Amino acid sequence: MDTIKITHKDTLIVAHRGLSGIEAENSNAAFVAAGNRSYFGIETDVHKTKDGKYICTHDDNAKRVTGKDLIIEETDFDTLRSMHLADRDVGYNRADLIMPSLSEYILTCKRYNKIAVLELKNRFEKDDIAEICSVITELGYIENVIFISFCFDNLVYVREIIPEQTVQFLTEEYTEDLPELLEKHNFDLDIEYDKLNKDNIALLHSKGIKVNCWTCDDKETADTLISYGVDYITTNILE
Repeated sequence: MDTIKITHKDTLIVAHRGLSGIEAENSNAAFVAAGNRSYFGIETDVHKTKDGKYICTHDDNAKRVTGKDLIIEETDFDTLRSMHLADRDVGYNRADLIMPSLSEYILTCKRYNKIAVLELKNRFEKDDIAEICSVITELGYIENVIFISFCFDNLVYVREIIPEQTVQFLTEEYTEDLPELLEKHNFDLDIEYDKLNKDNIALLHSKGIKVNCWTCDDKETADTLISYGVDYITTNILE
């Protein structure tokens, strides 16, 4: 299997949960697969574990990706790391497929010179976000991170901690008040791709707002979004 190639001109392509169209989502294998290709960025999701560590996985519960019915934020890091992720083709047989730590993800992005697009899952306390920023800063990569979140307050906290940090507000809906809200806070946007059109992209751009979209895996749809001038496309398989 390989990626589906597109002509993306000035649009930047982000690998969703790593190259999850080929490798198990949010695994080190998926991050490396993206790192070895032409992607601008590698996206992942971060949770805080019961014992105060940071781990990369999407769902609140581990069941879909490991078969084990465990709440991520109510389970300690070592227990989560002991479980194998489901491979795309052969079940739970690959010993290398485990949930990555935040540091492993950042170091992979750094090794391959990719932008880290880091989703803060659920609502974090400000001290937790400060700790996440500190971990990344100590690894020498904070300038190469875009923070994204469905929780607006998470992004406010990021900006209070690092005023110039790039952030994108995640949303499933485009509302009339959204451009004004983003402009007020100097936030960029990361929105479900089918909520975008030529006019609202132009309006957002007129206010200095960059536009990311998720999760587009269809070449024809991506071509249309690119023709509209979308700044980023987050995708499982397009390249």
